[in-house]
Amino acid sequence: MHTGRTIFAQVMDFLPLAEFRTCVARYHGDYKVRGFSCLDQFLCLAFAQLTYRESLRDIETCLRAMQPKLYHMGIRGRVARSTLADANETRDWRIVADFAQVLIGLARPLYATEPFGVELAATVYAFDSTTIDLCLALFPWARFRQTKGAIKLHTLLDLHGNIPEVVYITDGKLHDVKALDVLVLLPGAYYVLDRGYLDFGRLFRFQQASAYFVTRAKANLQFARRCSHPVDKSTGIRCDQTIVLKGPKTATLYPLPLRRIRYTDPETGKHLVFLTNDFTLPALTIAQLYKARWQVELFFKWIKQHLRIKAFYGTSANAVKTQVWVAISVYVLVAIVKKRLALPQSLYTILQVLSVTLFENVPIYQALAQLPNTLATDEGCNQLLLFYR
Repeated sequence: MHTGRTIFAQVMDFLPLAEFRTCVARYHGDYKVRGFSCLDQFLCLAFAQLTYRESLRDIETCLRAMQPKLYHMGIRGRVARSTLADANETRDWRIVADFAQVLIGLARPLYATEPFGVELAATVYAFDSTTIDLCLALFPWARFRQTKGAIKLHTLLDLHGNIPEVVYITDGKLHDVKALDVLVLLPGAYYVLDRGYLDFGRLFRFQQASAYFVTRAKANLQFARRCSHPVDKSTGIRCDQTIVLKGPKTATLYPLPLRRIRYTDPETGKHLVFLTNDFTLPALTIAQLYKARWQVELFFKWIKQHLRIKAFYGTSANAVKTQVWVAISVYVLVAIVKKRLALPQSLYTILQVLSVTLFENVPIYQALAQLPNTLATDEGCNQLLLFYR
């Protein structure tokens, strides 16, 4: 019988601890800290994400029940509810945010060749936001409406593998289109946006950065057609036009030609009109790129269902942002484990198994590799490839 390290410790072996210490030092996270380090805090919150703990007291009770194993799990400090609460309140959330970016940098090359439904060698991103409702009485800093609180997660998702490259956490009042101002655009990349991001002044920045956007047009768009291109109507494409904007403001905000594609979905019969600044890809590929945007919606649905980002362990802005970034870190970490161990199971299956085996002293590959590839309930489910196939 194997009597080695716990599965939790083996999962945490995939963390680049040298980079974590660099992030801690950058924000002086362990300054004057005696017994409960930033690493202890991160490991406790990661444990809470992996095992779906409901509260700080829940975390404390479960970890203290396994006190003899905590040292070998990497947790050196004494786990106490008050200590963990103080750490979440006072230690800079940017420590975990920067470390999550390190993990994202490790994960993206592993999934660079993952298919997403469109044969395209270029980097393709989907940018969107999701709202997480909060109680305004407990979270007064997160005002959304008069009697409602909320935060928004503005996420740039790499569709090759569904890895979030950038996540901006703001209050619920910030309009989605303003989040475009903080995006660092990659030349040659494609950015798929929904109709809520249709701001021609901001979209012109994509053109200046040699990046491409694909979005939907509004019904009242004022334009003049310059020319039409031949299309195969059997594919659902109805027209492929080169246009210039004629609105009193839009013509000034975006003075260059645009490509307008009208498409009818053969499955639903819905009529869609796309706008893009790319004139080289086939019109059907543009339509397929926009269809792939739905993966960011599935990503939001998945993390809300399987990670702890709707109920929080603290009420301050620092505590909330820390918990969200730990959740993202855990998601990316499990994606790294899946790829490096060449596991065929979905992230959902891996998370479910980890949640009940973290304290087992068996090799992690032995615990995960012999599982069935999919759960019976996953059959026929139209979900993200990374999650369910």
